[in-house]
Amino acid sequence: MGLLSRKATCNTHGQDSSYFLGWQEYKKNPYNEVNNPNGIIQMGLAENQLCLDLLEPWLMKNPDALGLKRDGISIFKELALFQDYNGFPAFKRALVDFMGEIRGNKVSFDPNHVVLTAGATSANETLMFCLADQGDAFLLPTPYYPGFDRDLRWRTGVEIVPIHCTSSNGFKVTLPAIEQAHRQAQKRKLRVKGVLITNPSNPLGTTMARDELDLLINFIEDKQIHLISDEIYAGTVFTSPSFVSVMEVLKDRNLDQTQVWERVHIVYSLSKDLGLPGFRVGAIYSNDPVVVSAAIKMSSFGLVSSQTQYLLSAMLFDKKFTKEYMSENHKRLQKQQKDLVSGLEKAGIRCLDSNAGLFCWVDMRHLLKSNTFEAEMELWQKIVYHVKINISPGSSCHCIEPGWFRVCFANMLESTLKLAIQRLKSFVSSIAMKSQSHQELKSLRRKARNNWVSRLSLQSFYDREQDTTTEVSFSYRPHFMSLSNIAATLDAAA
Repeated sequence: MGLLSRKATCNTHGQDSSYFLGWQEYKKNPYNEVNNPNGIIQMGLAENQLCLDLLEPWLMKNPDALGLKRDGISIFKELALFQDYNGFPAFKRALVDFMGEIRGNKVSFDPNHVVLTAGATSANETLMFCLADQGDAFLLPTPYYPGFDRDLRWRTGVEIVPIHCTSSNGFKVTLPAIEQAHRQAQKRKLRVKGVLITNPSNPLGTTMARDELDLLINFIEDKQIHLISDEIYAGTVFTSPSFVSVMEVLKDRNLDQTQVWERVHIVYSLSKDLGLPGFRVGAIYSNDPVVVSAAIKMSSFGLVSSQTQYLLSAMLFDKKFTKEYMSENHKRLQKQQKDLVSGLEKAGIRCLDSNAGLFCWVDMRHLLKSNTFEAEMELWQKIVYHVKINISPGSSCHCIEPGWFRVCFANMLESTLKLAIQRLKSFVSSIAMKSQSHQELKSLRRKARNNWVSRLSLQSFYDREQDTTTEVSFSYRPHFMSLSNIAATLDAAA
């Protein structure tokens, strides 16, 4: 081991988190309707597979994009050769136009402020390298995406300090919670360099209200620190309230000519909104030219391929297609989410009200044996190994309340979702039956003890009467069990 670096041998990647362990168990026994109907159903993966049937026909209708041609003429050589780190100008224009569209064109983006990265994971890590040094800290509202422990910390050495949010207000960010996290960082002698949020939230599936964004902007302005808004789920908002980007709030407050304008950065990706995680397309948007310049240099470690940029620029420039796609995507997400929520409600399980994302934040606190994270892990293990469903425990998202779980719904067919709900219903019913049997047993034991006490009292009365009145004759003498027989009976009942 001495021949390897500390980075290679350390245990800070987060791979031992239950979030990743659940994936590993799924891979060992994946559900398949035909080949493995009793396998584990994957509900721990936030992947949008609901509209892939819309993407493939577009590719068939646009053979030039798929065949790497322009006006019917091959441009394979052009795309195969080395490309500039800045990315294709046409693709960056198409991307920022799309980003504006899914935000209702209430805000526009400059393609010169975009840095392309190999997915949002690379974008978030690159921003950490640009904004913080090893040992510095970022504040993150909880619960947060479990992968951030890897993405933000592992290679950068940046520390995460949680902003603890609770169910009492729907896990909304409050000023006291932010200030408490900042004080905690100071106690640990950490230099706070910024706050990172996901909006819409992963794992809550909710959009941030404007007053929350105002609060965050005021805080970073007061502390002279950065704000990163991870908005990779911006296009998944399927019902009100509508999505509000932090850039929209900045412009509405006329902060585009102030220093805070350069300290707010956006992370975006096509993985969730278009359902293309395998294409590895992410982006950093920053108004700070120094951050943009540094991030472009770092992007050489994770570029988006020329072929991918060419294909997707053609797709995103097709405004008719993107408009129809997003509209249908919202409808399908809303239906799938509604089916999950209503199905769980029938099983006695409620979800946090949500309007976005590919998952629900599910409350299973009433199924815990005790209000502890140990009980949460015990419940999670039963759901994975016995119910055969992989979901993500709240503790993996750093939630401070045991019993919450992230349950994904957009990575499966409707029939698979129905099966998963049925499995959970059966599981909850079995718990209820065991609880009822336990209560009946307790009642039986109480009755047995009461009967025992009553008989002992009657025996005592009879004995006293025998001692004091020899002339009295009883025509009835009750039958009494010996103490040993009573104990044996109680043990058998238990």
